[in-house]
Amino acid sequence: MWRAFREGRTCDLRTGRPAEDDPLEGPAWPAARTVRARTVAQLLLDPPPAAPGRVAALKLTGVRVSGRLSLAGGTVTPYVQLTDCRFDEQVLMQECRAGSMRLVRCLLPRLEAARLQVTGDLHLPQCVVTGGIRMTDAQIGTDLLLNQLTVRRDRNSRAVAADGLTVGQDVDAELIDVTGEFSLRSARIGGRLSLRGSLLRNPYGRYALNAARVSIEHTLYLSAGWNTMEGGAGDTRPPAGAEVRDFVCEGGLRLDDGRVGNAVIISRARFRLVDEQQVSLRRLQTPELRFTPGAPPEGPVMLSGARVGKLVDRRDSWPAAGQLDLSGFGYDELDSADDFPLRARIDWLHAATPEYSPGPYERLAAALRSGGEDAEAREVLLAKQRRRRESLPVAGRVWGFLQDVTVGYGYRPGRAAVWMAVVWALGAVYFAAHRTPPPTDSGGYHPHWSPALYALDLLLPVIDLGQDNAWRETGVSQWVASAMTLIGWMLATTAAAGASRLLRRGT
Repeated sequence: MWRAFREGRTCDLRTGRPAEDDPLEGPAWPAARTVRARTVAQLLLDPPPAAPGRVAALKLTGVRVSGRLSLAGGTVTPYVQLTDCRFDEQVLMQECRAGSMRLVRCLLPRLEAARLQVTGDLHLPQCVVTGGIRMTDAQIGTDLLLNQLTVRRDRNSRAVAADGLTVGQDVDAELIDVTGEFSLRSARIGGRLSLRGSLLRNPYGRYALNAARVSIEHTLYLSAGWNTMEGGAGDTRPPAGAEVRDFVCEGGLRLDDGRVGNAVIISRARFRLVDEQQVSLRRLQTPELRFTPGAPPEGPVMLSGARVGKLVDRRDSWPAAGQLDLSGFGYDELDSADDFPLRARIDWLHAATPEYSPGPYERLAAALRSGGEDAEAREVLLAKQRRRRESLPVAGRVWGFLQDVTVGYGYRPGRAAVWMAVVWALGAVYFAAHRTPPPTDSGGYHPHWSPALYALDLLLPVIDLGQDNAWRETGVSQWVASAMTLIGWMLATTAAAGASRLLRRGT
């Protein structure tokens, strides 16, 4: 190992028999394949000079490391790559400084790396860590690769404790299997965070993924994934024949107060929630939220105070009535990944607001209007008025019902013209069936009696056709004339209000 280090070669102690060389499930390894952790630490912290013309590097394959490997507080200058290795005890790297480190398909009891500083990459793909990982306040210069990592909880029920983690570029944690809480509170990631195809479960606490106040410069992927060791990431399509696995979260998901620079993609995701667990996106800010999990979450989804530029969803994206909180949720654009008719969208709002609240209706109407769907926006505002009517006293409900039937609360001004035509026709028939009323001034000029013009003059406010004031009605006809005048004013003002809404799209 010492000579291989000085020459930058790989020290490979594998037997060539896969069943015996498997560090995760194979049998115990003999002493011939064992190196002491103290020797490894000496090579890394106080390395011998490299052989002439060579670059020193620690490259171990199929090696068992006995004892506790402690690099805490030290500076590791050589390149480190450990493949198919076993560690008898936990690895200590608190406040350690290093270049790039790669551990591939290794078995570790625990990794302690709080405040670790790596100027390059940190890779832990396909590793199994049986007692948890602690990387609080660690700093990774470029990429953090955790694909196909398996982690089990520590004594505090945390599997990955990475609060305050800073990564210069991407965090790829695809197809990982985590039991316990995965905590990324206040983490800062310069690229994307990909958890595609991962299985997160925490039967011991409230959250399976706790990423409150996380800051991600590009995209957060909580979606389906495939074998990333063969390449493929981001929005690329899986290769033909690849086994695609959904993102599964058995426990709460928390992204409260998160900031994501490009998009949050929640697609082909399954959420299994019990007790007080929930999908919490409170006050999340992102230009796009794609919420198409494939099946409604089995628990509450909280979007209160979230602000997104574009919301993409499906009809079956959302949980049952009473399980969705949209209070203060704002979005500028709306798009559906499948057929999501307006009636179903209004029912979605109704289910999300057990008590009447105008805000969700107005935000939906504004999003539809910004997309040029003015008619749909008016339907939403009409639904808002009908929902408001349910919270009014009896007199208010009766008056609201009359406004709805007659003019659709002003959002259907065409109804006013129809009702005016009906009332005008009825009035004309009524006055034609009765005797001609006496003129107001029997000694002066009066127009020719016309029941149709007289009824029309009663209905039209402001406009004077010379009939209304020329005749003097008495008895029942006087009451009919007064009623037609009142109806005319009501219908005309309502029609004018509706027309003004059409002209002023921003109202």
